[in-house]
Amino acid sequence: MVCHLAVAGATILPNVGGWVGSLAVRNNYNTWYMTLNKPNWTPPKYVFAPVWTSLYCGMGYASYLVWKNGGGFDGEAALPLIAYGTQLALNWAWTPLFFSCHSLKWSLVDIGLLTASAGYCAVSFYKIDKTAGLLMLPYLAWLGLASSLNYYIYKNNNELESKKQ
Repeated sequence: MVCHLAVAGATILPNVGGWVGSLAVRNNYNTWYMTLNKPNWTPPKYVFAPVWTSLYCGMGYASYLVWKNGGGFDGEAALPLIAYGTQLALNWAWTPLFFSCHSLKWSLVDIGLLTASAGYCAVSFYKIDKTAGLLMLPYLAWLGLASSLNYYIYKNNNELESKKQ
């Protein structure tokens, strides 16, 4: 029973930030985001919730595997789990930076740091549990797309960013 609770907790935890962040998206999607100059390869709105839910569940389960197979915070899993927490905090910070603060520049900085820390996290997870490391790969691929999208929006909506300075 304890194992099932640990898996459930690890899988639900990353989603909490996504659920909270969805409020910022909901409040700014039609009024602000839809006014931005975006590339024609921008995914449609209906893709984001299921993709993020799947990615959050995968990374949460990966963190459980590392915790279980790496000795928790008393074992070799300590640094990878700290990296996981760091990338998760950066992930949760991106949505309010982009959607609530409308900061194209700082959201781009955040997603760059997020991608780097998620990459480190994936490699360190893989060293402890190969499945955990592989579970991070779809997340890294999506972060590549999201980073490219953020960069495009930053470069092609300079008038919005310059008004903020």
